[in-house]
Amino acid sequence: MRVLDFLDKEGVKYDITEHKPAFTAQHMAAEEHEPGKFVAKPVVVKADGKNIMCVLAACYKIDLRKLKSQLGAKSIKLVEEEQMGKLFPDCELGAEPPFGNLYDMTTIMDKALEKDDHIVFQAGSHEKAIRISMKSYRKLVAPKLLEFSYHTTS
Repeated sequence: MRVLDFLDKEGVKYDITEHKPAFTAQHMAAEEHEPGKFVAKPVVVKADGKNIMCVLAACYKIDLRKLKSQLGAKSIKLVEEEQMGKLFPDCELGAEPPFGNLYDMTTIMDKALEKDDHIVFQAGSHEKAIRISMKSYRKLVAPKLLEFSYHTTS
């Protein structure tokens, strides 16, 4: 998996864990016994024809209108599942890591994650999670910070 090779190459300290298959970020948070605010989920959007990875907490949802405005985009839509498989050929569908830079796309991170000391995310598989410090994540990915999500209550 590309993300593990990248972390090893960069000499980043990380922990990898295995859990029962989890098909949503919130389910993975429960399996990992982590609050949803620490579980980073990537959502890929197409803004004016360009793929952009948006990284937000598991317990948040993306606000496309807000994102469109902040990006200054004319059009924005979620990338369809079929396309996701093509963008992330080394990952199980729905288990993509939040490293847009490894897949030739800009990464933006929601400000709600900014102050967290660590993040947990899918390692390209529905049964594995990676935990790294937020400092390391931001150094490796250099995401642009925007405010584009809202907290879900359930």
